[in-house]
Amino acid sequence: MLGGYRIEGRGAAGIAASVERAVGSGELEPGQLLPPMRELAVELGVNPNTVAAAYRILRERGVIETAGRRGSRVRSKPATTGREYVRMDVPEGVRDVANGNPDPALLPPLGRAFAAAAEQHDRRPVLYGDALVDPELERTARTRLAADGVPDGPLAVLSGSLDAIERVLAAHLKPGDTVAVEDPGWGSLLDLVPALGLRTAPVGVDDEGPRPADVRHALDAGARSLVVTDRAQNPTGAAVTATRARALRAVLRDHPEVLLIEDDHGHGIVDLPLHPLAGVTRHWAFVRSVAKAYGPDLRLAVLTGDPTTVDRVTGRHRLGPGWVSRITQRAVVELWSDDTLDTGAVAAAYHERRDLLIDALADRGVEAHGRSGMNVWIPVPDETGAVARLLHAGWAVAPGARFRLSAPPGIRITVSTLVPEEVPPLADAVARAVNPSPTRNFV
Repeated sequence: MLGGYRIEGRGAAGIAASVERAVGSGELEPGQLLPPMRELAVELGVNPNTVAAAYRILRERGVIETAGRRGSRVRSKPATTGREYVRMDVPEGVRDVANGNPDPALLPPLGRAFAAAAEQHDRRPVLYGDALVDPELERTARTRLAADGVPDGPLAVLSGSLDAIERVLAAHLKPGDTVAVEDPGWGSLLDLVPALGLRTAPVGVDDEGPRPADVRHALDAGARSLVVTDRAQNPTGAAVTATRARALRAVLRDHPEVLLIEDDHGHGIVDLPLHPLAGVTRHWAFVRSVAKAYGPDLRLAVLTGDPTTVDRVTGRHRLGPGWVSRITQRAVVELWSDDTLDTGAVAAAYHERRDLLIDALADRGVEAHGRSGMNVWIPVPDETGAVARLLHAGWAVAPGARFRLSAPPGIRITVSTLVPEEVPPLADAVARAVNPSPTRNFV
């Protein structure tokens, strides 16, 4: 019995379902240690192999994690349907610079684009059996990808970057395989990988992107996939440079069977060129979403890759949701062709806000990073203390634990809605909260 909850079941599936129900209802808390397999087997009157199989099911579903002799425990963010997305609670009167959202004032109005898409639908409704990808969206996306140096490949449309990445991983990997991920990196991806029953191998990041030596180490150790954020890396703002891209390609050429996934969610909000890695390995996928530039609620990302990868993803997608709404696809085409969004001006606005904060922090002796995107990463010696002191000072920042595996502590500040007059008091508060010590790298 764990606290007030008793695990039940006679078979592996029943035992796993019992634990999963308890995690979903909150009766088993994140981080709670589960009974040793032999002990639970005695309690339930079953063979220890049955409990081992149940725990394996739970690991593959992303509900629990196992740390060798330290035993099995509920994951900090278990993948259960009973738990909803939890937003950070920002007290009244506290300025929220933690949320990672784009500036609503920089997002284009969607009404005209959807009206035009709806008119086209009314003239010729999309029916079962029609093309999954809007022909005009496919043409426009291919033209833009080619202009950025992304190799030609078949194209699919999915419901955002994370949906695309999940489907690509599932198309090639099996539970127990290892994925090399950026550290610090995107918190949602760090949650997704173990939820798929996969293992994570941390890869250090600096301002130019993933460190080649770390990537080589992870791939030499057996990682079967590598996920790279090309620009506007979350949380550090890193962007892959031409020099770094050449070094990473050299590493990947020695591992041609590795599944390479590139995430270009920063397209439309950055003023740095793309240096893609796509095409170096046999299997690759390049994902470009519209969330940051046009609005998160559009839930649309374009995926291209090698024919096998895209065919597998499209085939499984067809069996589930089928396709992403063609009305939404057409609306995105209208947004791309409209002049309501000046992507250069948007990128310049985020650039200015990042630089204002980074320069102000430097004047106060605080190291900060943010080459691109809408976030600034600040190394700190005491993450919990810094977050608490800033909250007390009236600023809600994101704790780095959300984005780290083995990287040192840090905090993330979203600058998307920061106005110039807020920068000096925020920098003052950070300097007091961080108590910085000299350092050169954030990993």
